[in-house]
Amino acid sequence: MIPLRPESDPETFEDYLRKQGWIGAAILGKTWAETSLGPIAGWPQALKATIRLALGSRQHMVFFWGPDLLQFFNEAYSPTIVGMPPDPIGAPFEVYWAEVLEGVRPFAEQALSGHGTWYEDLPLRLTRGGVTKDTYWTFSYSPLYDDAGRISGFMNVVNETTRTVEARNALAGANALVASEYEKTRQALTSQREAEKRQRLLQRELAHRMKNTLAMVQAVVTQSLRHAPSLDEAAEVVSARIQALGRAQEMLTEANWEASDIREVLETALEPHKDGDDRFRFQGPAVGLSSQQAMGLALAVHELATNAAKYGALAQETGRIEVSWTAQDDRSFLFSWSESGGPPVAAPDRKGFGSRLVERVVPGYFVGRGELRYRPDGLAYRLNGSLDPEA
Repeated sequence: MIPLRPESDPETFEDYLRKQGWIGAAILGKTWAETSLGPIAGWPQALKATIRLALGSRQHMVFFWGPDLLQFFNEAYSPTIVGMPPDPIGAPFEVYWAEVLEGVRPFAEQALSGHGTWYEDLPLRLTRGGVTKDTYWTFSYSPLYDDAGRISGFMNVVNETTRTVEARNALAGANALVASEYEKTRQALTSQREAEKRQRLLQRELAHRMKNTLAMVQAVVTQSLRHAPSLDEAAEVVSARIQALGRAQEMLTEANWEASDIREVLETALEPHKDGDDRFRFQGPAVGLSSQQAMGLALAVHELATNAAKYGALAQETGRIEVSWTAQDDRSFLFSWSESGGPPVAAPDRKGFGSRLVERVVPGYFVGRGELRYRPDGLAYRLNGSLDPEA
């Protein structure tokens, strides 16, 4: 066993303090008679023993004793109060720590009621060296008892954790930044892959649309040449029909080849034929057409309008054309063209490509039927089908 100090070699409390450096000197040099503790000679043994305990420890320790809770601390604790008010030895707790009193008061009251406390990383805003900043503390408050067993103060075994918390917060911030950058990079890569995928789809879709457009142009040219009485008339008809397709394609391009509203398709196709504000009357709800349906319908109304300009309602100033359409919940679709106010109409002796276009080709885009009726009061056209190309 480690031998205890022999009883024959006593040491007075004052002699002990003289060996404790500047803290012992500060205790001996303070005028305690002017405080609530009175002269050192009258201090209770419990207080002296607590001072010996604190000064002999390398753990950061500070304690408060007496009615005014006067402050004592050891060498290890002293860096904590660098830059704080002078004369810390014997300073009253509520005066010296007034800046953070509200933050620590509950713990002090608990210790003074006889119950120990423990807290990790308590944030306290503290001024040291003229600089006020957030500080953090891990500590334990414990009650202290006098010679009669009454609570006379409390001990604070404490470590300042400001640097640890700041480092932890900085690391958390760095990790959050890294995570954020990672997520941005991931999203950017995902967006790039999706963009590349869309580009490939767009290229395939463009090739498909060009193929369909060229097929339609080829059919228009072939059938127009086949049924035209002369090359000059064929050239005129082909040019007009291709221009109608071009206007429809330009409109679809502006809409990014997405669904086009039927009214916009009709107005674009019929714009060259409008010689007055009241020539055409449109009636129907907003209906979206696929790109093929839009081009087909544009070509159909171009044929109908061209025929009306030559032989029908648009050949006379009194002629009018009512264009209407309906769409049901089941995607069924009805389109009508009705002329009035023009010259008398009779069925032609033979049907050309224009008739076959509006009665057979265009209805195919709507999986339906088209019908021309030559009424005495004007030509009527009816297309009955579906807005679903695969219906």
